Amino acid sequence: MFRLAAAALLVLSSLPLHAAMVSRPIDYEVGGKKMQSVLVYDDASSAPRPGLVMAPDWLGITPDNLALAQRIAGKEYVVLVADVFGRDARPKNAEEAGAATKALYADRASLRARINAALDQLKAQAGKAPLDGRHWAAFGFCFGGATALDLARSGADIAGAVSFHGNLAGDAAAKDAIKAKILVLHGADDKFVPPEQITAFEQEMRDAGADWQFLSYGGAVHCFAIPTAGGAIPGCRYDERTARRAYAQMRAFLDEAFAGAGR
Repeated sequence: MFRLAAAALLVLSSLPLHAAMVSRPIDYEVGGKKMQSVLVYDDASSAPRPGLVMAPDWLGITPDNLALAQRIAGKEYVVLVADVFGRDARPKNAEEAGAATKALYADRASLRARINAALDQLKAQAGKAPLDGRHWAAFGFCFGGATALDLARSGADIAGAVSFHGNLAGDAAAKDAIKAKILVLHGADDKFVPPEQITAFEQEMRDAGADWQFLSYGGAVHCFAIPTAGGAIPGCRYDERTARRAYAQMRAFLDEAFAGAGR
């Protein structure tokens, strides 16, 4: 436990520190379902910055995922931690999380409607939070990685979408809809994503004419970027070295994507 905490501290120390972090709930409805996402940003500075939608892992909005969002936001971004399950549906364990994600994987239209609604809520905060109002992107972890990709697949007006060890399976509804640049950060030893799914994803990106990148990290498994993933679920473990590299890659990717969007 001590080693895991120390490793988590090390990688998080490589992300920007914050001074006055705000975490503000945002309530809204999607298709009659009550949702509650959380807006995160450092208000020590009023400097306008890009807005990111963060799709968390299958546990959804938890204290650990909010803490991770704060570290990623730093002084560089405003982050909306997206609720896709519903305000009254907060998984308490792996069994509940599995049931919640299974339902949304079977109903991709609802998943895309909910993550698009989260993006709309983030954009609506321009003028209320230090957003520049021009630069938008999304990222996510595991199930959240799949969700971020589905936001891009829906044709959302974002500069980029980043998947950390996410499910890559798409569907026919996304054909030719992708406008965003795509970055997939994958563990080479991730047993949750079979080779045929990777092959199908790459073909999907080619068919869509997307601007996409796929990085595979040797020795890394599922959950490599989540500091609290200690291996309780077999094949799901944090890797400090890979996480440090992957977060740096995301920042470079976003800088490029936002520069192309006129930052």
